[in-house]
Amino acid sequence: MPRQVYKSKDGTRLPSVTTILSRFKDSGGLLYWANNCGLKGLTLDEARTPAATAGTMAHDLVEARINKRDEPELVGSEEVISKARAAFATYLKWQDMTKIEVRHTEIALVSEKHAFGGRPDAIGVTSDGLALIDWKTSNAVYADYILQLAAYKCLWEENYPDHPLVGGFHLCRFAKEEGDFSHHYFPALDHELETFLRMRELYTMVKKVEKRVR
Repeated sequence: MPRQVYKSKDGTRLPSVTTILSRFKDSGGLLYWANNCGLKGLTLDEARTPAATAGTMAHDLVEARINKRDEPELVGSEEVISKARAAFATYLKWQDMTKIEVRHTEIALVSEKHAFGGRPDAIGVTSDGLALIDWKTSNAVYADYILQLAAYKCLWEENYPDHPLVGGFHLCRFAKEEGDFSHHYFPALDHELETFLRMRELYTMVKKVEKRVR
């Protein structure tokens, strides 16, 4: 998928939610990953294009389902594909239990007020009202994930002020190797939104500092 470009109404290019968050991400995990690649004899290019895991396959199956597309072809060992399908089945059970109905997927949004852009995975309807849903493929839940949800809340409610996200925020995670499915619900993300907006301000301030030493 081509990289999404976000621009304000006057044509100014804006940073994305993930670009802002990655600017302040702890590099320890990245260094650990790079070291492991070296120990396994992999180049960085080889490591960046790994074989699909059970988690990524399950994620792909979910995306196809919510976007009403044909199921993707799953390429891999029978064991990995079996784990992916089991994870997908667990997700479908969760969706059936919660009665979440996905209404919008991957809508590109821009905040003119705070000058950034982003594309939430999905907006759905629950018994409590509109909710934001995000899917991740990872072996843990990280703080970045809920900061990202908070930023998407800001984008959605600035663009659709008459349709607030009163149904909360759902983070659905597939473990990479085993494909295990877990769900995390956050009724409110006020502190996280305040934190992200400060990161947005710092992002521009740091850029100005960097220009002085170029």
